[in-house]
Amino acid sequence: MSTRPVHYWLMKSEPDEAGIDHLARDGKLGWFGVRNYQARNFMRDQMQVGDVVLFYHSSCPEPGIAGIAEVCTGAYPDPTQFEPDSKYFDPKSSSENPRWMQVDVKFVKKTRLMGLPEMRAMPELAEMQVLQRGNRLSITPVSRAEWDAISKKL
Repeated sequence: MSTRPVHYWLMKSEPDEAGIDHLARDGKLGWFGVRNYQARNFMRDQMQVGDVVLFYHSSCPEPGIAGIAEVCTGAYPDPTQFEPDSKYFDPKSSSENPRWMQVDVKFVKKTRLMGLPEMRAMPELAEMQVLQRGNRLSITPVSRAEWDAISKKL
């Protein structure tokens, strides 16, 4: 039996919709509503139970890392794609051939907010995908070196 090393991720969420406080309260959160193929593929093809996540607040007055979570399920079809009243409804998706996947994450801890200016000031994060110009992905891989640099400051 081979053991796969832990992978590290950054997952963005709007704090008003599903923030770190929601996760802390509920203990677990389905990462639904992702409608980008590359982000979907990360969940479907690479994320596994036990991977760790930088929980990032986006589309808010102070974007940044707000906590730590852990992937606690494998990928499965996002049910919102089938709900006609959902803003995430996709009429081209079917239960036989779902387009969109999600994973569940569980709460590990809330951290102080590490904002973008602080992240950009860290030379160790110069190549971090979330800091690259034009990056809009809601899920991005994080290297072990980036994870370690951030963990020391949280």
